[in-house]
Amino acid sequence: MTVQEAQWLDRIISTEDLHVLFQPIVDASQQAIYGYEALIRGPNTSPLYSPLRLFEVATQTGQLVELDLLCRRLAIRRFAKLELPGLLFLNVMPLTIVERDFKEGLTLGFIRESGLPAERVVIELTEHVPIHDYDLMRQAVAHYRDMGFQVALDDLGAGHSSLRHWSELRPDFVKLDRHFISGIDQEPAKREFLRSILDVARSLDCQLIAEGVETAAEHLCLWELDRGLALLQGFYFARPSQHPPLQLNMLLPAATQLKSPAGRTARSIYRITEAVKPDCAVPLVAERFRQYPGLRCIAVVDNGKPVAVVRRNAFLTLFTNPYSHALYAKRAVLDVADSRMLVAEADMLLENLSQQLTDSHDIEQEDFVIVCRDGHYLGMGNIVDLLREITAIQVRQARHANPLTGLPGNIVINETLAAYLIAEQGFAAAYVDLDNFKAFNDAYGYARGDHVIISLSRLLQAQVESVGGFIGHVGGDDFMMLLPLAHWENVCDQILYSFELIAPGFYEETDREKGGIQIENRQNKVAFFPFVSVSIAVKPIPDGASYKALDIAAELSELKHQAKKMPGNSLFVERRGNNVAGVKK
Repeated sequence: MTVQEAQWLDRIISTEDLHVLFQPIVDASQQAIYGYEALIRGPNTSPLYSPLRLFEVATQTGQLVELDLLCRRLAIRRFAKLELPGLLFLNVMPLTIVERDFKEGLTLGFIRESGLPAERVVIELTEHVPIHDYDLMRQAVAHYRDMGFQVALDDLGAGHSSLRHWSELRPDFVKLDRHFISGIDQEPAKREFLRSILDVARSLDCQLIAEGVETAAEHLCLWELDRGLALLQGFYFARPSQHPPLQLNMLLPAATQLKSPAGRTARSIYRITEAVKPDCAVPLVAERFRQYPGLRCIAVVDNGKPVAVVRRNAFLTLFTNPYSHALYAKRAVLDVADSRMLVAEADMLLENLSQQLTDSHDIEQEDFVIVCRDGHYLGMGNIVDLLREITAIQVRQARHANPLTGLPGNIVINETLAAYLIAEQGFAAAYVDLDNFKAFNDAYGYARGDHVIISLSRLLQAQVESVGGFIGHVGGDDFMMLLPLAHWENVCDQILYSFELIAPGFYEETDREKGGIQIENRQNKVAFFPFVSVSIAVKPIPDGASYKALDIAAELSELKHQAKKMPGNSLFVERRGNNVAGVKK
């Protein structure tokens, strides 16, 4: 530290001469901005323009707490002035929390002055010095949460003991250091590491944010690696700016790659394996196999497109006698390569790839070639990786399924709805709810109530799957359907008609004769409740329409209330032009 730097720091703090920049955090599943991280820069002409140097000098002069609080106040004020949407991720030094803010409530005072609700602020713990007193730090974090703040841990994997921080403080968000994101599309080890971290995050009910996404390939790899990783940040989306974008002005590449709402593609399992040209000498290929014992298969590529493969075991059997080297010394690899190979496009769903492998009886299946949409070589795939990914998908689907019906739960519902919107192909979103179900549950008990829900789920599943739609179980007696535009009306009609036929069978004979049950209502008065019935609220989404998943969910909730106002099995549809029509079936 120089005298000039110390003087500059005093001047910066006294005049509050700092610039606040914001970098968006993107929610890839919603194709929207989730929030912004506030970043600080010193004056352009000063030696303390860099935030790293700025805070280093503040630490050395004993002014770290004062500088940190100033940065926090300026960031909150600027965020409110720009009226930025979403959450504000506010970098905070742990030392500041335990020394002053915990005792004095300074951050809460800052946001009250700005008019921001505490629920929109995330305290992002940034390490410059290690944490020594975890008991005090846990108290401080709990204090923040009591005030409504959420807590994030910054740069997992890069700090003093960030894994222990995660374990001790149980943050709402963890930001993964960019080291693990850079080049992840080309490094299988990083993908395996991230899978493990995602499992930990889910078990702790914590959201993971990937920092430092700089290329389309990195983003696409993160998307296909696991759909649970939706929050992303990096130069690929936007650089830090004093006037950041208010919305995401780009179609994320994962959207254009998506073929099915539920599946991952072959791109998620390919490994970059250097190919050889058709005229490559056989001895060179032999030497390569010797150098890399784990190499099982090499593609032969001509003008960028695969024409054959060389499989390790078959190739090495050529050299089992003393004359082999002389026999093949001047031969080209294409002379000994196998033109029978399985080629899969990178966009092919893993389920379809598995089926293709199963159907390929005359081709050795252990390794296969993966190509771009135009047929150009990308890399090699292996059946072990394929089986691992499919197993992971099945485990995840089971984890997020509703335990009563086995249907996909809310996480998968939200992801699938977002995927339908990304595809920009028209569909109808429908919300299904039971009427008079609470009264039935109270009269007959939860076991009989569960039987009604299971029966409805089987009816919905049969009708929805017959037209290639999606059915999910929101919870309780609520379900979500996503249906093709050409078939939604017929599906809804069949559901209403069929449920009206089966509903009386849920009741005892005496209640069937009366057409329902008499039971004490919430006002402690005996009331009559007809048979349980189904209300369906439908919102058709035309081709190319621009909607957000959260907006659709909110509109369907309102439409559902309208449908439930009509007695009996009913259908309520939102028509284009805000004309709403109700139809009783």
